[in-house]
Amino acid sequence: MIIVSNTTPLIGLATIKRFNLLYELFDKIYIPQAVYQETVIFGHEVGGAKQEVSTATWIETTAVKDRLAVKVLLDELDLGEAETIVLAYEIGADWVLMDERKGRRKLSQLGLNKIGTLGILLKAKQIGLLSVIKPDIEKLHQQGFSLSQTVIDTILHQANE
Repeated sequence: MIIVSNTTPLIGLATIKRFNLLYELFDKIYIPQAVYQETVIFGHEVGGAKQEVSTATWIETTAVKDRLAVKVLLDELDLGEAETIVLAYEIGADWVLMDERKGRRKLSQLGLNKIGTLGILLKAKQIGLLSVIKPDIEKLHQQGFSLSQTVIDTILHQANE
């Protein structure tokens, strides 16, 4: 499977000390240069994402080729989201890790599969990597992650919590 990640899931999972789930679920993740820069170069060491991303040998930073497509998407999205979507399209990603609403909407328009931070936690529980996810969701919320109550309730219902 080919997985491309945006910045927020990396930061979110590192913040709640669940970064390892990405490796356990996917083995390898691609990130565009803008996401690397957001987390490692310009990152403010939020939850350890800077350290995690810079040392993870299973994360491959890849240059986006179609700069015009990125430029077009910048009308609606930030650079990390735009590069993530273009890279996913260029390398034929099976899944794109993204939390931002506008980016997820664009992924849907392009027919690309998406999963967010809460979806990763749910998947980890479903395959037995986690026994419960509610405490992790509460930690994310406490750290200031923007989570709608509707999404939280839906994920917890799917997790039987």
